[in-house]
Amino acid sequence: MTVHELAGKPPPRSLLVNIPRLISAYYTHKPDIANPSQRVGFGTSGHRGSSLNSSFNEDHILAISQAICEYRQAKNITGPLFMGKDTHGLSEPALASGLEVFAAAGITVLIQEGFGYTPTPVISHAILTHNRGKKQGLADGVVITPSHNPPQDGGFKYNPPAGGPAGTETTRIIEDRANEILGGGLKDVKRIPYEMALKADTTHTYDYLTPYVEDLKNIIDMDVIAKGGVKIGVDPLGGSAVDFWDPIGEKYGLSIEVVNRKVDPTFSFMTVDKDGKIRMDCSSPYAMANLITLKDDFDIAFGNDPDCDRHGIVTGSGGLMNPNHYLSVAVWYLFQSRTDWKGEAAVGKTLVSSSMIDRVSAHLNRRLSEVPVGFKWFVDGLIDGSYGFGGEESAGASFLRKNGEVWTTDKDGIIMDLLACEITAKTGRDPAELYRELEEKFGSPIYERLDSPATIEQKTALKGLSAEMVTAEELAGEPIIAKLTHASGNNAPIGGLKVVAENGWFAARPSGTEDIYKLYAESFKGPEHLKEIQAEAQAIIDAALSQ
Repeated sequence: MTVHELAGKPPPRSLLVNIPRLISAYYTHKPDIANPSQRVGFGTSGHRGSSLNSSFNEDHILAISQAICEYRQAKNITGPLFMGKDTHGLSEPALASGLEVFAAAGITVLIQEGFGYTPTPVISHAILTHNRGKKQGLADGVVITPSHNPPQDGGFKYNPPAGGPAGTETTRIIEDRANEILGGGLKDVKRIPYEMALKADTTHTYDYLTPYVEDLKNIIDMDVIAKGGVKIGVDPLGGSAVDFWDPIGEKYGLSIEVVNRKVDPTFSFMTVDKDGKIRMDCSSPYAMANLITLKDDFDIAFGNDPDCDRHGIVTGSGGLMNPNHYLSVAVWYLFQSRTDWKGEAAVGKTLVSSSMIDRVSAHLNRRLSEVPVGFKWFVDGLIDGSYGFGGEESAGASFLRKNGEVWTTDKDGIIMDLLACEITAKTGRDPAELYRELEEKFGSPIYERLDSPATIEQKTALKGLSAEMVTAEELAGEPIIAKLTHASGNNAPIGGLKVVAENGWFAARPSGTEDIYKLYAESFKGPEHLKEIQAEAQAIIDAALSQ
């Protein structure tokens, strides 16, 4: 992708979304259900879209909320619904719409006291804490966020009693019913006015912050960070954790400086991403340009996306860490320091994450479990302790408490931030320094993702590939050792193809939202070898799709 001329620079006024127009469109635009882009699309990350193109508006949220009410009733989920929102402009109105429906259904809803913001992992933590040891009266939750998406987007995500992203079966039920409700002109929606919903006996404010902050000592060695005097800089990037860092610092005696307390739904304080959009992508040096400037002032600096499920780690020795590099270091450190974890607890990774994690896991004699893209695949394993860690190449991960019990089943950027501080205090080296040591042991991989145009037909064909359709025997001069259309860790379909050789691999997956497919590739033999892999990957895919 060509880098936009504004990449890494403050956005001009012309790039900022008109928030009043965005909110007005939420209430006035009506979706055309005959248009696929304006129907409810409820994947593992919930329903996402913008009111400006009628893909996220009040009708969608009313229909989804009603579908969730019916799903809860069908599954006999009778406990409280933990409801949180991030700082996107559409999150506040979506919370109001959802609450109108949930209150009408008599569901006990807990919203952040003071109408503040609630990070995604904090909702997951609250659900799991409530449900611990219970068989009846189980809680679930809704997180209103489009994650790192641009300011004009909204998102509405359901987390069932397992605490993490809903699985495919659940999301399909909610999506189908929501679209049915839309098609019926919302006649099946039961709602009460917002003011009445707020005053309902079933609506309560809740302190999400204190229980989460006080529990952090059970997953992170906060004492070692404090004693080590790690100098920590935090830029919350206008996200939902903005009010969490001061209490964390005060509670544990940490040297934390919050450098930016602005909350602005235009995200005007961000720098522009590589494609010319404002996007809170923690893995992008263009979007994180302001965060990177903190590297010389702190031992560790970090920021998170608006719902705080992703992490951006900046070290004094290496600047912004590549997410794959940090995940590798986290695995290396955690599985040696968490002595109370089960010996059989596996390292979980998505199949497009770096093979450095494979090499680290093998060295530690830990089982590696490779799953399709999506954090939902780690939920069950984190609950029962069969996964010690689950991580995605897109800078999202969670791991177990010190005692080997579940912490969250959704990605938690806060603990990944604090883990970088623990690693630095405990080892005397920051995560970037430790990654360079891993490179000395296991090699230096080069990783890249490319986006290629693809028609709907080509995307469908890519999803339907079989290993037998790949006739190549070599990849960039090395014998192919695996041709995968199902993940090796759980045999779930990957919705594409992965081809693996000893020192390199590629994976191709169609985008769910754009007319492209994503080509991931990695080489342990240098940039030229990576180019060979990418070229041969293109040829292999073209040949398979032409059959």
